[in-house]
Amino acid sequence: MSNPIILIPARLAAARLPNKPLADINGDPMIVHVWRRGAAANIGPVAVACCGAEIAEVISREGGRAVITGPDFPRGSDRIYAALLKIETDNPAQRYDIIINLQGDLPTISESLLKQVLLPLQNPEVDIATLAVQITNNNDLTNPNVVKIAMSAPQEDSSGCKIGRALYFSRSLVPSQGSKHYHHIGVYAYRRAALETYVKLPVSSLEEAESLEQLRALEAGMRIDVALVNEVPPSVDTPEDLEHVRNLF
Repeated sequence: MSNPIILIPARLAAARLPNKPLADINGDPMIVHVWRRGAAANIGPVAVACCGAEIAEVISREGGRAVITGPDFPRGSDRIYAALLKIETDNPAQRYDIIINLQGDLPTISESLLKQVLLPLQNPEVDIATLAVQITNNNDLTNPNVVKIAMSAPQEDSSGCKIGRALYFSRSLVPSQGSKHYHHIGVYAYRRAALETYVKLPVSSLEEAESLEQLRALEAGMRIDVALVNEVPPSVDTPEDLEHVRNLF
């Protein structure tokens, strides 16, 4: 984990909230807030992988780097991989071994979460790392927009962080019984080889059934470990979400 990079996929064609990355929050586009959060974590370089000039321009004005990858990538993972290759083509001497996929709709994500997503990769057997938080609101248990994780019993690592192995992701309640359930936070850290493998995999049956692309990795036998954290950064998917985040600012 000597050379990580944070890549932020962003596109304008969001069905529930068109032009979402450019939505104004406290005087700046949402994608600028996300880029700032990534930069503040001081993990490594940060770049926005975007679909066109509109997003690239606002990032460039901020002094950041944007990579235009075209409009046709179906998933954020495909877009960040294309951006990674472009970045490394521009500088052949530079090669990144860990790629953090930071979603472009998390304008309040804390620096600590971005650092914690790297912790599971201290285990060399882990291909992909992600985050989760224990569900405390009963309404979230039945909300299909709150993705749940079934995982092995979390164990503390040397830093005191609890880490479990992901067994399944679902929009339904998994496991159906039990005293603890976990809300998945959609930030990923990929080993380079894992990302290269993942983007070449075909869409899987479970991925289609749940509309959750991380299931493709599990079906292919890849290992995803989960760091448990204490906060949920609100994501912006709807006009109501946008208003909520504006009020936080």
